[in-house]
Amino acid sequence: MSDKFSSFAAPIRIGIFLILLFLTWLPIALSAQFFLGDRPNLLTIITMGWLFILFFILIKAVGKWFYGEHNAYRKIGLFISSQNALELLQGLGIGLSLTFSLFILQGIFGWLNWDNNSLPFWRLILEGSLTGLSVAFAEESFFRGWLLNELERDYSLKIALWTNGIIFAIAHFLKPIPAMIETLPAFPGLLLLGLILGLARRKNQSRLGLSIGLHGGLVWGYYIVDVGELISYTQIVPPAITGIYGNPIAGVMGWLFLFGLILWLKPEKDETRRGSV
Repeated sequence: MSDKFSSFAAPIRIGIFLILLFLTWLPIALSAQFFLGDRPNLLTIITMGWLFILFFILIKAVGKWFYGEHNAYRKIGLFISSQNALELLQGLGIGLSLTFSLFILQGIFGWLNWDNNSLPFWRLILEGSLTGLSVAFAEESFFRGWLLNELERDYSLKIALWTNGIIFAIAHFLKPIPAMIETLPAFPGLLLLGLILGLARRKNQSRLGLSIGLHGGLVWGYYIVDVGELISYTQIVPPAITGIYGNPIAGVMGWLFLFGLILWLKPEKDETRRGSV
């Protein structure tokens, strides 16, 4: 069975994994919906928590049974080491610095005003850190960990990175069509972000510390500014420059900052064997 599974093309292997994940998650999700339908927050925590647990169980099982790998988490870049921890902290620092630099620069240009925070700052920092790290850990484990690893088994680095980035961007647009059209300007920014996080994993020999840190730092910084209501735009320049609906990656300034990250992360031509971005 292992030889047969590993001989399948990447799209088929990915599809089988997702079907298994869905089928094992569905019974608990339906039961939780029946008993907790009137408590949406608790329902979300339980169903998403169960999905996350199953995801890691399946990674371990598929790695062992179908690929003969006894350390599947290490294979996708998830393991405890001082190097991974340092890269995580580095990524957090870069993500936070990049986010605040973007808003500070726009403030200097007169494109936004700084307002008093609506919530205690310690609360914004704490909630932002928890939100940023949890979102980053979940999404990076899935997209840059498992999914990118599956793509790299069959395709060149270039194709795997671009495919991963496109899937990452599309996944954030799984919403009603009017909402998709309304938020379409964010798609290029999400694609750039997906490429950046893939390059971050590749830069550090497939370790996920830097990818999780960068993603978490960006989410953390934006959470502080957005939830704390720290800024208001002056409308001197159109939202296409600062970000449609206040989303910084849906505007030219955000894209320029992301391009800067790509230039920093992109390896030299002689650093890769199978292709480049």
